[in-house]
Amino acid sequence: MNWYYHSRNPHCKQPFGAVQTNAPVSLCLDGDSSASVELLLYPPEGPKTLPMHWDGRQYRATFSAPSVPCRMGYTFRVNGRYFGAESGEAQFSDAPKLYGLTVYDGAFTTPEWFRNAVVYQIFPDRFFCSDRQRFMNAAADYRAGGRPIFVHDGWNETPYYTPHGGAKDYAPDDYFGGDLNGIREKLPYIASLGVTCIYLNPIFAAHSNHRYNTADYMTVDPILGTNDDFKALCEAAKALGIRIVLDGVFSHTGDDSLYFNRYGRYDTLGACQSKDSPYYPWYRFYEYPKRYECWWNFETLPNVEENEPHYTEFIQGENGVLRTWLRAGASGWRLDVADELPDSFIRGIRRSIKAQDPDAVLIGEVWDNCATKFGPEGRRGYVNGDELDAPMNYQFRDPTVEFLNGRWDAYAYADALNRVLEDYPKPFMDACLNLLGSHDTERIRTALTGIPDARTLTRKQQLAHDPDAAMLLRAGRRVMTGFALMAALPGVPCIFYGDEAGMTGMSDPLNRGTFPWGREDETIADCVKRLMALHKTSDAIRNGSTHIAAIGKRTVCVIRQSAEETLILLANAADTPSRAILYPALFREGAEDLGSLEGTYRDESGNTVECRSTLSATVPANSFCVLRKS
Repeated sequence: MNWYYHSRNPHCKQPFGAVQTNAPVSLCLDGDSSASVELLLYPPEGPKTLPMHWDGRQYRATFSAPSVPCRMGYTFRVNGRYFGAESGEAQFSDAPKLYGLTVYDGAFTTPEWFRNAVVYQIFPDRFFCSDRQRFMNAAADYRAGGRPIFVHDGWNETPYYTPHGGAKDYAPDDYFGGDLNGIREKLPYIASLGVTCIYLNPIFAAHSNHRYNTADYMTVDPILGTNDDFKALCEAAKALGIRIVLDGVFSHTGDDSLYFNRYGRYDTLGACQSKDSPYYPWYRFYEYPKRYECWWNFETLPNVEENEPHYTEFIQGENGVLRTWLRAGASGWRLDVADELPDSFIRGIRRSIKAQDPDAVLIGEVWDNCATKFGPEGRRGYVNGDELDAPMNYQFRDPTVEFLNGRWDAYAYADALNRVLEDYPKPFMDACLNLLGSHDTERIRTALTGIPDARTLTRKQQLAHDPDAAMLLRAGRRVMTGFALMAALPGVPCIFYGDEAGMTGMSDPLNRGTFPWGREDETIADCVKRLMALHKTSDAIRNGSTHIAAIGKRTVCVIRQSAEETLILLANAADTPSRAILYPALFREGAEDLGSLEGTYRDESGNTVECRSTLSATVPANSFCVLRKS
């Protein structure tokens, strides 16, 4: 008899994926009824061995998950040898092949409003300038303080990407004048996309256009506006059903800040000026005051000691940064470089914002698998239930780019998506911020022209990348297919400003161009609007189970199924049309057994497709097809 086990097959493991603490877990192994089979568990308290009993069809064992959140391993031993399965093919060896199991706090919940949101990410300087004269006055005040600032004459100019103004190195000190009131003026447009949440890159006083070098956590950067302008933005957004999430940069500050005060521009006694400064304990000096720990060795970004009591209170306290801006109208925070923040600090942030507003959301910038990531202190606790609500889901973005570019086949892509579904707790998965681009990646339309890794190119080489009309047309179709996958899969869709308008650009700073008002790609924009409306109205997407499988080498299928609706998304990454034939046996992996697919489906154009034992549909090249049955 063939031996078989697959951790994502409900025939072999119940429940699917991550489990709550103390929950029962049932594992089954197909094989020869005369064998001696043991289940070996590796929870935090130490290894355990359980006998597996033959129930007439397969070997079975049930155990209780650990009482504390963790990532535990397990494996099988058959007649003294360890069993493992790769791609469904049984193997035996003298070394264990461990399967992983995520265990999370059963009380873990994520905000319902955010799980049902559509997010729009804005890099404030580049979205819309409401008042050019006010901007010029603010820039003059900036210069009067002795700081360099370069103002672009035209909105459609290319951001500076080489040293300028006589400097030896490139500096992010060029501005276009986008501001908070500009975002407020454009709220009707944002709402028209179906957006219900705006995530803003940093808005606090800082001395760069990206503002990740915070100078004053309690004050809006004067170039963007005032604290009252932020409150007005939140109020106007709320009237349209839109919430605001802020970017928190808490692993480092700027050197030109009232806390470090390296240049003595502030009235405060900064850490770099005196060891008697109240801020001195925040920083890690090697040779005072010249040498100190910096973020990635940038001297302008001195690292902080997050667990230093005064700093912790300043960020998390009753009158600290987090609660102050929640009271001003924000609905949550995104943590910059969350993987560089101590777990204890993240837990404190969660306690602080939830105490102020139980419905506030906490998002972390984590590029790796949040369930399996390790740091200097051991496994990170992002998914345990007492830290993040969700990550920026690069585990969706990166595989999607590889698949749509043809560098991954559909089998590898489906496996990558299914692995995350298996590893993440459902409350966490449903809140994942699914993105195709951000301020840290190439523009998605540029990425989908098939470019090499931009990190291997100089900025001058990146700027020289000039795809022709045919490449851009194909990339545009791929972009829309990426948005379709984003809309159909579990998680929260996140649109990087301008991606819906067809913006292009290589990596930072070329991905941070200005929004092309009046020059939008209406085909992509209209498609994004339809897909976000689909995400909002489909019961299967909102409440249904998820099944993902490859339908041939270049086509992937996503099935969302609820009691009221079945939705099928077919995404074709090939340069030629695909004839997809769908049958239930392809979907052995999933949270539960796949229900009947039989019935009449309608595509976006109202055409009908019949499914009996199989479903057959043609998917255009570099495109997708959505079929719905209610």
